[in-house]
Amino acid sequence: MSLKINNVLTRQKEEFKPLHKGKVNMYVCGPTVYDYPHIGHAKTYIAFDVVVRYLRYLGYDVLYVQNITDVGHLVGDAEEGEDKIQARARQHSVTPMQLVETYTRIYFENMDALGVVRPDISPRASGHIPEQIEMVKTLIEKGHAYEANGSVYFDVTSYADYGKLSRRRLDEQEEGARLEINSEKRHPSDFAIWKFAEPNHLLRWNSPWGEGFPGWHLECSAMAAKYLGETFDIHGGGIDNIFPHNECEIAQSECAHGAGFSNYWMLTGSLTLEGVKMSKSLGNTLTINDALQVKKWRPEVIRYYMLSAHYSNPVDFSDDEMEAKTKGWQRIHGSYMLTREQMRNAPAGDATADVQTLVDSTKTAFEERMNDDFNTPMATAVLQDFTRTVNGWLNGDTPLNQGSLAAIDRIFTQIGGEVLGILQDDATASSGGDATDNAARLDGVMRLLIDLRANARKNKDWGTADQIRNQLKDLGLALEDRADGTVWKAE
Repeated sequence: MSLKINNVLTRQKEEFKPLHKGKVNMYVCGPTVYDYPHIGHAKTYIAFDVVVRYLRYLGYDVLYVQNITDVGHLVGDAEEGEDKIQARARQHSVTPMQLVETYTRIYFENMDALGVVRPDISPRASGHIPEQIEMVKTLIEKGHAYEANGSVYFDVTSYADYGKLSRRRLDEQEEGARLEINSEKRHPSDFAIWKFAEPNHLLRWNSPWGEGFPGWHLECSAMAAKYLGETFDIHGGGIDNIFPHNECEIAQSECAHGAGFSNYWMLTGSLTLEGVKMSKSLGNTLTINDALQVKKWRPEVIRYYMLSAHYSNPVDFSDDEMEAKTKGWQRIHGSYMLTREQMRNAPAGDATADVQTLVDSTKTAFEERMNDDFNTPMATAVLQDFTRTVNGWLNGDTPLNQGSLAAIDRIFTQIGGEVLGILQDDATASSGGDATDNAARLDGVMRLLIDLRANARKNKDWGTADQIRNQLKDLGLALEDRADGTVWKAE
């Protein structure tokens, strides 16, 4: 089965055919770095991280570009008002670029913690002002833009396909369109590609139209063209930006270059927190820092949670669901670790027929699900089914040999580690050393707990003994008392 993508541009699921054989050029709208990244950012960037990982798993040479917006994104996403960067910098009594450096660093630290592979290129809008000015000049020369009092606006009536992504018509002024009444505009839907800088606007550059700054929409078009070409394969982002941001990207890019912009559009669904849209005014914004440091949630479990829903679907993030997903992840993680622990003393031999059949069928099923528009909920279900069967073997009376355990480990490593990224820490990051060492540490801790429980039972301290058993069970690790002693296993 070939890879198919549900293309938002055409509203159809299409076979993926890159412009250049074996190579994929991909652009994803990055964050505006004026505050701490929140759990909604985690949903979007984990989703596209898995897309990139899977494309590379399939053998594609992927060039992944994700921008950093550090100028031009105005408060309320409107055409007028203060720059978000400048407004927050004033609140913190720092310069705008100090603020940018702080939150850019935090963003990448958070993404690193979540196991999100860094983009190949992370261009900043402020570092590409010359390219943006040239694009504005081209649009004016081609009759698609006009200057008014130091600002330049894109003429939406000059582009017949304006609205093709969001399915909005120019005569529709729907609630939420965020269009401002502006006497400088020829049409209410015209949008700024270059803005005149008022005297108090700190972020400003010289241009043929006077001192100003680029429009938010223009930035992505200029940076995408610079690094990926006039037409590229995949454009990603959040559904909240489909209009006006993504729509304006398409219009100005295709008019400037006379060519298609992106062939496939992928947009992630929104995220709510306990059933309510996140909002600073409501006090219900959950930052990634708080999720990791205050809630103490493991980054792999956050990934597992986000991948349990299709990337295009909305997700409601809650403590109760995180607890449920933790237990599901622990079953996979425990089986993965036990596989590596048993590999240390397993008898020699090639993978058995039963194991090889399971491995082959799991890989095939996983690829079928992922080839269906990156269906991670079904793909993780395949890994769960695999884990259930493997646990039966790992905890059976007949030990598996080296070849069988190695084949099982490759599935955990490839699917759970390299593609889904939910087992990554144990493979590389936890200690910076060999994963076998991690398995040995886990086994050592479990044997210590087994000894402590045995001593508690010997002293008739049944409460402590039961507490150890029950808390381990909550973590997906079961103790089994046998005639020859107590053993542990992943449930």
